[in-house]
Amino acid sequence: MASSIFYKPLLAASRSDGISAFASHNYLSSVSVQISFRPRRLQIKAAGSSVGTHFRVTTYGESRGAGVGCVIDGCPPRLPLSEADIQLDLDRRKPGKSWISTPREETDACKILSGVYEGVSTGTPIHVLVPNTDLRGHDYSEMSLAYRPSHADATYDMKYGVRTIEGGGRSSARETVGRIAAGAVAKKILKQFSGTEVLAYVSQVHKVVLPEELVDHGNLTLDQIESNIVRCPDSKYAEEMISAMDAVWAKDDSTGGVVTCIVRNCPRGLGSPVFDKLEAELAKAVMSIPASKGFQCGSGFAGTLLTGSEHNDEFYIDQYGNMRTRTNRSGGIQGGISNGEIINMKVAFKPSATIGKKQHTVTREKKETELIQRGRHDPCVAPRAVPVVEAMVALVLVDQLMAQYAQCNLFPVNPELQEPMFPKVEPAEALY
Repeated sequence: MASSIFYKPLLAASRSDGISAFASHNYLSSVSVQISFRPRRLQIKAAGSSVGTHFRVTTYGESRGAGVGCVIDGCPPRLPLSEADIQLDLDRRKPGKSWISTPREETDACKILSGVYEGVSTGTPIHVLVPNTDLRGHDYSEMSLAYRPSHADATYDMKYGVRTIEGGGRSSARETVGRIAAGAVAKKILKQFSGTEVLAYVSQVHKVVLPEELVDHGNLTLDQIESNIVRCPDSKYAEEMISAMDAVWAKDDSTGGVVTCIVRNCPRGLGSPVFDKLEAELAKAVMSIPASKGFQCGSGFAGTLLTGSEHNDEFYIDQYGNMRTRTNRSGGIQGGISNGEIINMKVAFKPSATIGKKQHTVTREKKETELIQRGRHDPCVAPRAVPVVEAMVALVLVDQLMAQYAQCNLFPVNPELQEPMFPKVEPAEALY
């Protein structure tokens, strides 16, 4: 319904937007002006829920809502795809699988609602839904009164002026379900097109650090990573990591960790100069994961301790006539562009902010108080973050692969300097 307000203003010009006013100070005494407007419904829109340009993924849902999931826009058509392809990775992040993860019991069973027909992608948006089943809103009743230290409760209120109380809403690690579902699709595209593999594992828990030389990145397998609950490929260090988590868990506390991620058989040429460097895109992607606090690629901060002659990766020609580097301190990326070597990176995760100890905090009414958090949590988030890191890296690589294919393979490549990008499988093989 329109409303009308009458007053005697200064301006005198007729405008097409429904406001009449007078432009001269000489018309102050006798003119009434009518302003018409229609009230608008206030709506809060949370930006920042999408990633990618060509392979565009939007996640949705909240920790204690009806469900979580994703919408994938730009997936190539004719990709063999089923719910089983996605379920494998969802089961890897599922809570309640061991004592080192939150005891929340979720089936995490996914349902593809669109974008797949008779076992293949159609090229239209793929919608994946994972219902929430184990809802315990009463565990978070204190959150309606006080802010949990180092959580997003306070900052969400600062930004939006309203938030979902139960379970942290969009800031909950439950949101990563949508990332993993989309990442599973991305990993399948990479594997089908170029034989690219993305693998991550836990390389540090608290002060227990797995020496890099103990892991053969060229031959590392998923079975090695999944052979223990901490997802460390070395059994000896896995036991030490588990003991470290047990020690903090017994004190109602938590600890941080580091996840190492590698990419094998990555096509050369992915990434762009200057602002869209591949490591910059990867850094943004993995740093968007809940609890992530640090990122390094290749030698990272350790490279600052070396000289240029010690750090440089010298080139050579291998037995197959391919140009390679003798070392890989660049981490498979030079000038922001992949060079064909194994991409390796590390992601640091802070200790879980949800702990059983009493902590000082502030209420929403800005009064100091004490809080004991009753929600369920992990003593260390790193083991369950492993498939999430893989997913985010895969999403970046598929997006960059599609960009590279569109820009640099539209016309015939320069065979003396470039490698043509062709899928590893024939179309007929992909369909069956």
